[in-house]
Amino acid sequence: MFDIMRVIRGNLKGKRISVPSNFPSRPTTDYAKEGLFNVLENFIDLDDKHVLDLCTGTGNIAFEFTSRGAPYVMAVDSHPISYNFIRKAIVQLNLSDRMDAYKADCVIFCRNSNKKFDLVFADPPFHLKIHASLVREIFDGQVLHENGKVIVEHGPQTDLSSLKEFSFSRKFGNVNFSFFNFE
Repeated sequence: MFDIMRVIRGNLKGKRISVPSNFPSRPTTDYAKEGLFNVLENFIDLDDKHVLDLCTGTGNIAFEFTSRGAPYVMAVDSHPISYNFIRKAIVQLNLSDRMDAYKADCVIFCRNSNKKFDLVFADPPFHLKIHASLVREIFDGQVLHENGKVIVEHGPQTDLSSLKEFSFSRKFGNVNFSFFNFE
């Protein structure tokens, strides 16, 4: 049994990726994903942005960034099933020149990465309650270019508005996205 994940817009528009129904994470809903990218289109041009997708799970958001023009996307997840799934999908979609997968804990990756990104998207499991500390790690670490942006996906029970780099948030159903900028 498979669930279907689809790319909404861009050069991969309409591509469907089969995700095993017992997959260890849930993909962002199409409704929330479309809302996120509608917001992004109003203030960022992806054509020159290198993107880091932390806790990528199915790679749903990473593939959407790639499809919409990001020249490079790094998808990071600590779960071996997620990591292997992303690696295979990258090959199947012929994205090896624009996208990489990396198996690591998101916090450890932020502490040890030698790459810098223009945009970091993070979707840690809602129940882990690491969202605020992950934002702190991203800004304190060496993964974000100056003037870079961070987006964190989280549930309604998480409030990140007190963090100093917080800019705004948007809600789409039960999914919230908090946006952060360097001050």
